[in-house]
Amino acid sequence: MNSSLKVHLIARIGLAFVFLYHGLIPKIIWLSPVEEQLTNLHNIGIPATVLSPIAGGAEILLGLSILLLRQSLYPVYFSAVLLIVLLIDVAIFMPGLLVEAFNPVSINITAIILCYIIVITQKKDIKVC
Repeated sequence: MNSSLKVHLIARIGLAFVFLYHGLIPKIIWLSPVEEQLTNLHNIGIPATVLSPIAGGAEILLGLSILLLRQSLYPVYFSAVLLIVLLIDVAIFMPGLLVEAFNPVSINITAIILCYIIVITQKKDIKVC
């Protein structure tokens, strides 16, 4: 296995982990108070106890698609856009989170960098979209 492929696989595993972990732990297994507060601030009429596990399930599906659909960059591009949108969302609805430890800035920007690494190391002879 060449080094470019190793880097590609490690980046895919890392990006998938971000979505798998954040979908499962703070949204499904233990609903985080911050997650609940952020969800409720949107005032869409669905309680966080319902909406957060649904969002968590979607994140898990995205993480699995990043891992399993290695020939496609669609899940990676979608992830990059989603990470940007979610970061903007936090900046609008709970800007105080941006200066906390383990904040969305550090996590999302790092995950976006993983997206970039995946895109530039994708094998050229594989259908990527």
